[in-house]
Amino acid sequence: MSDMRGERLQIMLSPEELSVLDDFRFRHRMPTRAAAVRELLRLGLTVGTTDGDGQKSSNYGVVSRGNGGPREGQGESA
Repeated sequence: MSDMRGERLQIMLSPEELSVLDDFRFRHRMPTRAAAVRELLRLGLTVGTTDGDGQKSSNYGVVSRGNGGPREGQGESA
């Protein structure tokens, strides 16, 4: 992957989601939140995906997900 980043992606996180992101970042000694988000995207793209099934964006949270998705504490070993 090129170091050239030409596209900006803006997301809104709840305080709880931001806390989970920061915990991941510091646990893995990453320099920035952006680096942590890129690493989480890379990791997420290497595992099986789920069918969105027409759900709303609000059903896709960081720490919980509607309809049986990952919950806090699942998907990452400490």
